[in-house]
Amino acid sequence: MGTLIVLLLVAGAAILAIRQMIKDKKAGKSFSCGGDCSRCVGCQAGQKTTADDALK
Repeated sequence: MGTLIVLLLVAGAAILAIRQMIKDKKAGKSFSCGGDCSRCVGCQAGQKTTADDALK
């Protein structure tokens, strides 16, 4: 019986977390991106290029 209760609690927490992630995604928020491209390490938008980089 205790295992069932723990299972229900974990499943409920997972459902709430997924629901919040979907809600944030629809609102334009992202789990992986803080919106500050100057500090972004995941894309090239925030990185300044130099003349040497442009030649590569």
